[in-house]
Amino acid sequence: MSELFGFGKAILASQPFSVMLGTELEIFEPGTAVLTLLVRDELKQQHGFVHGGVVSYLADNALTYAGGSVLGDSVTSEYKINYLRPALGKKLIAKASVLSSGKNQAVCQCTVVAVGDDGGERTIAVAQGTINKVSPKI
Repeated sequence: MSELFGFGKAILASQPFSVMLGTELEIFEPGTAVLTLLVRDELKQQHGFVHGGVVSYLADNALTYAGGSVLGDSVTSEYKINYLRPALGKKLIAKASVLSSGKNQAVCQCTVVAVGDDGGERTIAVAQGTINKVSPKI
């Protein structure tokens, strides 16, 4: 396990909301992050789709991981998400990458896919965000 990946796992374990949802870090390399989440009934809305807030959380966290992989300790400054189709399946995968980065900011993109019972993947959402390096408190 790389030092960066171990650091990423520790960060995820320190996020109570991520722990409650059961989010897993699959890939964490410079410029790239992949997070997964097994779908449970508690994460669905009244039509049986994974709730949009859960999909949005997963995209936001993956964007921040991708940005943080090149910036260090970071937070999301802003992001936008487009829902393409209902989130149906047994697992969600958020794949994020850095489009451009500087000393204090990175612009990242994320694709969220749902894995069906047959193992096939369908893109359910795309997101883009600006990630900012956390400045030390004075």
